[in-house]
Amino acid sequence: MPKDVRSTTCCAMPCRGWVDDVDDDRLIEAAVVDPEDREFDVALRPTSLTDFVGQERVKEQLQLLIDGARRRDEPVDHLLFSGPPGLGKTTLAQIVSNEMGAGFQPTSGPALDRPSDLAAILTNLGDGDVLFVDEIHRMPRPVEEVLYPALEDFVLDVVLGKGPTARSIRLELPTFTLIAATTRPGRITLPLRERFGFSPRLDYYPIGDLARIVGRSAGILGVRLDEEGGAEIARRSRGTPRIANRLLRRVRDFAEVRHDGAITGDVARAGLEVFEVDDEGLDRLDHAILRAIVERFGGGPVGLSTLAASVGEEPDTVEDVVEPYLLQLGFLHRTPRGRVATERAYRHLGTLPPGTLPL
Repeated sequence: MPKDVRSTTCCAMPCRGWVDDVDDDRLIEAAVVDPEDREFDVALRPTSLTDFVGQERVKEQLQLLIDGARRRDEPVDHLLFSGPPGLGKTTLAQIVSNEMGAGFQPTSGPALDRPSDLAAILTNLGDGDVLFVDEIHRMPRPVEEVLYPALEDFVLDVVLGKGPTARSIRLELPTFTLIAATTRPGRITLPLRERFGFSPRLDYYPIGDLARIVGRSAGILGVRLDEEGGAEIARRSRGTPRIANRLLRRVRDFAEVRHDGAITGDVARAGLEVFEVDDEGLDRLDHAILRAIVERFGGGPVGLSTLAASVGEEPDTVEDVVEPYLLQLGFLHRTPRGRVATERAYRHLGTLPPGTLPL
């Protein structure tokens, strides 16, 4: 089984404090911290743009950048991938590295505590290497400022000593490509954003693409999966390949323990019901938040911090993990006064909006 690249060493430095896309104990996200699931995530990742399913426009754009860089015999321009967790930002960064035949050095914004941490990584890069920084919006500002000359001129300004005797020296760096990923592009400062040559945003996947991803993953894992079973898993995967692969593994466990190991439509539905994933892909936390708005706060509006406290979660978890999908489904509205449940949310919960008469 391939080793997770995030557990490797970056330029002889451990990537301390690696933070996954979302720190959350939900079913669909908890596998991030499971070592076995991490290995599966890596094993299921495509290694070329041809194998990567979905995001067709972004793939076309990246292919043009890669082909142009090859013809000029130079590194690819710096890239910034943005979008919700689990859509393939890390995978695309590795694919760019593979397509260019370059080294791949991963780290994360929170792991770069001091400018010296970044300096140690930059000075150990090889010519043409790819430096991948996940969650770059969480990189400290002093570290970010060290990165500016490195991105523009491939030089590193180092200050030696302190006080009146301090002096600055400039070190030449090898030409490299910075590929960054973020789930919150609005938190990236304008000076840093402008130093990226291409900044694509990844969108949620349609069910058809997710079904293809589930089918491909089932083949790699040796799971018997029919078309209806794959479509059922894809339909409940919240438009996210990472979630689709995790649901596939959970349904595989159900199929092997309680059935003959084959995943049919009926087996997939039964397995997902056991793991409390409903027809729309909502899990226990999603239901808890919707019910809190509807039953405790009369449908809203309710503030984010109050809503998070009512379900025992952090506000960032509610805002980054739960809300985007509920907004996409039309179950939730954001207003200046707070969150409001929609009529669709009431119907999904099997209740009626206030003031509505039963037919």
